[in-house]
Amino acid sequence: MTDTQGWTIDDWLSAYRDKGANPRALLSSLRKQLRADDPAWIYILSNAELEAQLQALEAKGPEALQLPLYGVPYVVKDNIDVATLPTTAACPAFTYIAERDATSVARLRAAGAIVLAKTNLDQFATGLVGTRSPYGAVPNSFDPALVSGGSSSGSAVAVAEGLVPFSLGTDTAGSGRVPAGFNNIVGLKPTKGRFSTLGVVPACRSLDCVSIFALTVKDAEWVAQQIEGFDSEDPYSRTQPVAARHFSSKPRFGIPAELPWFEDAGYAEAWKKSLQQMQELGAELVPLDFTPMKNLALLLYGGPWVAERHAAVGEFMEEQGEKMNPVVRGIIEQARKFSATDTYRAEYRRAALTREIQTLMANVDALLVPTAPRLPSIAQVEADPVAVNSQLGTWTNFVNLADCAALSLPAGFCADGRPFGITLIAPAWQDAALAAFGQKWQQALALPLGATGRSLPKQKTSNQTPPGYVRLAVVGAHLSGMPLNTQLQERNALFVESTYTASHYRLFALPNTTPPKPGLIRTQGQGSEIAVELWDVPLAHFGSFVALIPAPLGIGTLTLCDGREVKGFICEGAAVEGATDITHLGGWRAYIKSLVA
Repeated sequence: MTDTQGWTIDDWLSAYRDKGANPRALLSSLRKQLRADDPAWIYILSNAELEAQLQALEAKGPEALQLPLYGVPYVVKDNIDVATLPTTAACPAFTYIAERDATSVARLRAAGAIVLAKTNLDQFATGLVGTRSPYGAVPNSFDPALVSGGSSSGSAVAVAEGLVPFSLGTDTAGSGRVPAGFNNIVGLKPTKGRFSTLGVVPACRSLDCVSIFALTVKDAEWVAQQIEGFDSEDPYSRTQPVAARHFSSKPRFGIPAELPWFEDAGYAEAWKKSLQQMQELGAELVPLDFTPMKNLALLLYGGPWVAERHAAVGEFMEEQGEKMNPVVRGIIEQARKFSATDTYRAEYRRAALTREIQTLMANVDALLVPTAPRLPSIAQVEADPVAVNSQLGTWTNFVNLADCAALSLPAGFCADGRPFGITLIAPAWQDAALAAFGQKWQQALALPLGATGRSLPKQKTSNQTPPGYVRLAVVGAHLSGMPLNTQLQERNALFVESTYTASHYRLFALPNTTPPKPGLIRTQGQGSEIAVELWDVPLAHFGSFVALIPAPLGIGTLTLCDGREVKGFICEGAAVEGATDITHLGGWRAYIKSLVA
């Protein structure tokens, strides 16, 4: 029997495409490992239900093998519909049989992925602890005495234990981030509307997001690319208006100037270590006053947004409220104390606080926070279920209200072995920028995958230009640290790498240019490899960048030393007459240094 524990998506696809493994054999074996007495599960698919999916995959023919998630197993939080399966939202009396897939599930099915189970959650997705379920408290994957985090508890633990490479959760107040931080995995909370929420039992419908748990950022973003996109049936679905602005090699992250740790000294120390690691990666940390974020967070449960939860399950509560978790019922019952007038006043307050937050964020690339300020035990939560749960949302509750994207990342362990996580928060539609930096962070720390003990796979360097960008080779005054590099930074260009042209170029120092500029000429005769930098420039800003380029320079196509072709600076041939040939120096930096010498 093949041991698939801790496999990433690449591992699963490689087994099928390179080693000839059979999905039926691997997935049937994996399904047998799912124990009915494990509180992570609410519903495990039967052999017949698994077989129906496998037959549907086979019916697509041999080309199905090239599907982006061919035969890759995953599990689904049980407030997300999977056709023909029960949806409970962790409330047995609420159960119904889903007539169709949620849009996210349908898109994963089309990509070749296979559902194995529906997972446990804090009832009606109301909680951050993973203990508010009649199906049992889901224990932490590292220590069963600790909470797993919620509400997407089962989805997170299934990934952390390496049973599946990814899972679906939901996130309204942090349910897709807190469990990730508590279990040493990745939690991707998208921009609202990036993923359709059609087929999701609402918590707060105007704020809800489908979220993704994965062992790696690469896998989370790959899954995101399969389920993203406009859904005309979902009134909250949105189309991305602009490309993400990727962070520079020296990003600026806003951190809270003051942090409450609720007597968790281990988490406080882990945070300090994370900040040091961020600085080692080149990040500049900017302390900010998070008062607007804290005030906005208070509106989620202390304001009329709790009435959205009542709107979702109010009729059920009227008829069978006694069958609900008493803590969850008590929270939702607060909706009755808010009037329509209160709702509008709260919305005005939300808009004002969001504007304050956006103003603060305009000076940084993203916010950097602990995913949660403490990791409590199950016993501590049982002793004070509301207060402890509230503490866990300190850095998560404001994010959807402020229309931000977020990515929870593993960040090491406390001295006592408890996992610690950090979260990056960026304005709406900067998801790709978060993912790009998240991969860099994960590779730098090289932590084991979840609770599996498996090592993080070494990521291969990608030569692909991100969608919505133009790859540009710069050779002179636009190089890093040179006078005109700010023109790239102002347009949120992303540094890719330092490399060389092919050997058929010559470089000249042009006379009478301010600041000094070189001219790069393609030659049929003797040339040399010339040092260049590659930058990815947002397509939306590429035209304004080109407009700044004075004659005799222009943008053409350059050939690199490895044969790649990219856009780059070229020079009119006549302009080098009387210019200084500096080809022998190999690049503009060497020439500038020679002038200083």
